[in-house]
Amino acid sequence: MSEKVFPSSKPTATAAPPAANGGAPASTNGTTNGGATKSHLYNPTSRPPYRPQPHHRRHRPRRNYCCCCCFWTILIILILALLVAIAGSVFYVLYRPHRPSFTLASLRIHRLNLTTTADSSSSHLSTLFNLTVSSKNPNSHLSFSYDPFVVSCVSSNNDVFIGNGSLPAFVSNSKNETTFKGVVTTTSSDLDAETVNKLRADLKKKNGISLKVEMDTKVRVKMGGLKSKKVGIRVSCDGVKGIVPKGKSLSVASVAGAKCKVDLRIKVWKWTF
Repeated sequence: MSEKVFPSSKPTATAAPPAANGGAPASTNGTTNGGATKSHLYNPTSRPPYRPQPHHRRHRPRRNYCCCCCFWTILIILILALLVAIAGSVFYVLYRPHRPSFTLASLRIHRLNLTTTADSSSSHLSTLFNLTVSSKNPNSHLSFSYDPFVVSCVSSNNDVFIGNGSLPAFVSNSKNETTFKGVVTTTSSDLDAETVNKLRADLKKKNGISLKVEMDTKVRVKMGGLKSKKVGIRVSCDGVKGIVPKGKSLSVASVAGAKCKVDLRIKVWKWTF
């Protein structure tokens, strides 16, 4: 008995047409001969390949250096100020330094004449004073060395110049009191009309003319083997009452209410404070 042959339900693959001009046969599923798809040749949404960027060295700004310099400078200054304050406190606790004190012991007026020419064109002032000053050093470990004093005498009310003089240099040792004398004088000092009127009114007062004595000098402080630099000081004695002498007799000024104070005189360029 012969068998029946039934045709297969699957379609048979047809042969690819030959490539033109001897080329490779084209694939039916859209691939080329090399196996790469056409969609991979150019894709606008794909990422570009990674390229390493050159490394730029970052420079530290100069502002940071300025801030650091300012910070360390201020810190060093504060530390030095703290050390100086500590040293000063220790010095004060150990030695208890005090300013020297001055006292105007006496002031004698030999001459205090104000004369005016007949035509009132000029006026002259002639004075001669003798003063005695006492200086006391209250410190136990400090001594003071004074240069010569420049003495000036003025009227307290109007600051009219009366006369000038000098006092000798001396050394005031610890716990010591020194007394010295000087002369204040002026001769034929020409005065303007306004100054003459002010001074004449003071000379006519019954209780006397108010005078102020100023003494300028430089002092050096010594403590054991240590010596400081010379510092300018001014001693001002205010509250002196002087009576104009009559004839050739002298008069003694009242110094009971006179008070003397000591101030530092610091000179910066042309100015003195």
